[in-house]
Amino acid sequence: MDRLLKQARSSGSLNLSNRSLREVPNEVYKNLEVVGEDEKWWEGVELQKLILAHNELEVLREDVKNLTMLSILNISHNKLSSLPAAIGELSLLKSLDVSFNSLTCIPEDIGSLTSLVKLDCSNNLLNELPHSLGNCIDLMELKATNNSIAKLPDELAKCLKLIKVDIEGNKLTIIPENILRCWTILTEFNAAKNLLTTFPDSIGVLTKLIRLDFHQNKILLIPSSIMGCCSLAEFYMGTNMLSSLPEELGALSRLGTLDLHSNQLKEFPVEACKLQLSVLDLSNNSLSSLPPEIGNMTSLRKLLLNGNPIRTIRSSLVSGPTLALLKYLRSRLSSTAEAPGSSSSPIKVDVIAKATRLSLSSKELSLSGLGLTTVPSTVWETDEVVKVDLSRNSITELPNEMTTCSSLQVLILSGNKITQWPGVILSSLPSLSSLKLDNNPLSKIPPGSLEVLAKLEILDLTGNASSLLDSSEFPLLPQLKELHLRRMKLSHIPPSILSLQQLRVLDLSQNLLVSLPEDVKNLTCLQELDLSNNNIAALPSELGLLEPHLQVLKLDGNPLRSIRRPVLDRGTKAILKYLKDKLPEQ
Repeated sequence: MDRLLKQARSSGSLNLSNRSLREVPNEVYKNLEVVGEDEKWWEGVELQKLILAHNELEVLREDVKNLTMLSILNISHNKLSSLPAAIGELSLLKSLDVSFNSLTCIPEDIGSLTSLVKLDCSNNLLNELPHSLGNCIDLMELKATNNSIAKLPDELAKCLKLIKVDIEGNKLTIIPENILRCWTILTEFNAAKNLLTTFPDSIGVLTKLIRLDFHQNKILLIPSSIMGCCSLAEFYMGTNMLSSLPEELGALSRLGTLDLHSNQLKEFPVEACKLQLSVLDLSNNSLSSLPPEIGNMTSLRKLLLNGNPIRTIRSSLVSGPTLALLKYLRSRLSSTAEAPGSSSSPIKVDVIAKATRLSLSSKELSLSGLGLTTVPSTVWETDEVVKVDLSRNSITELPNEMTTCSSLQVLILSGNKITQWPGVILSSLPSLSSLKLDNNPLSKIPPGSLEVLAKLEILDLTGNASSLLDSSEFPLLPQLKELHLRRMKLSHIPPSILSLQQLRVLDLSQNLLVSLPEDVKNLTCLQELDLSNNNIAALPSELGLLEPHLQVLKLDGNPLRSIRRPVLDRGTKAILKYLKDKLPEQ
């Protein structure tokens, strides 16, 4: 003990976990007052980090107020039935973990912890959260799982910086609308295993929400406002009482996992077949048939249907491989849809004219799916257009008229026949923030071509040749937040990608990757990483260092052998923790 206290006086950190302590040693509260003869008292450092987890502590004394410089306090996995009021005097405390104790309440004095960023009070005996918690306006993470909380205090609406809220396993019957409207930067919200009967209408304001878990409640309806959650990647609604789904679900373009198991669904809406899902769980519902449009969901790797009374499809197909079922459903689709470009010329001219007129007021020009080989010069009636969609045509090069569109922010060129990098046009678009060039036969990005796209935030090069990236200078895109490189036959990750400090989303699915470089740890802002359907057998432990920000890690379709299946099945958090725990002690 003396050795540890001596080290703490030089480092400011003391770890006394797993020592079967029944009380906190008095020397801890008076760390700088018990300097040894061989120590220089003036070199002593105030305690800033104190770990007392996994002991037998029943009391935390008021003397804890003496640790005025404490920023991290972990007293989880003990036998505490209360916290001292003096906890409120730790004005510099940023992280407080009191989970896995026997606390029946948290003192209102916690509201004095104005520096608090993270609070974990899960697995206690709490009936409520303190109202004063609303004074902790810097709070970013709140975890209060597995208690008996029946209501959230209205004062939580003042915690505008909350990013993660986990209240699973309580007795909540409602999520107050006024609180949810204030949590506008929330990225993760877990209210599973409660007594909720309604879904908050204000959910649509959570435009940054990535993971939403409301499974095992008694919810009857998902509101149409769900379409506002435009960043949602994982949505868990299993074991509820849903009988139908809103058409607006199909607007969630980023959704990869949708869990609807054990509800009362009688049909899956055709509009939702637009989703680019990887996992769709419809097991244990009341589905008697499936819309053949599900066959167009080619990104699906796992479609679960067991426990449904489906009679229109052979049981061997329903329980068999997902790809075979999708192929069968596609075969049932009507073939009456017109092929692109088959419309008669007068009709096409009318569609183009209408799109041109709309662009004058909306500042958006959409000529998608018209089978165009060139863009008519008549469509450029305004140079104030901010979005141009020329996707799903047969365009080989961009018109010179685009050089006048200096206000253009979004350019969608997906599914065309562009072979040469449109450098001349792009260099004249100083405001461009989103560029989609996916599914074109592009062969090369000339050196220096990316330098003119300094404001670019979204870049999609999916379905092009891997040689396209041979000399790519990604560091020249300092604002890039999303990079999509699916189906490019990549055998390795271009090193220049690993220097993108602002990158939030990286999609490398459906390639030929066999490994992930350790330097992936440099992508410290990454929130979503898609590595599905590659040849990766092992992941570097350094990936676990991304745990604070990485919310979605997709690994389906890889021959992973270094991580046990139960860990993989528990999802992103469990995988990152497993990898982080494998790192050597620093």
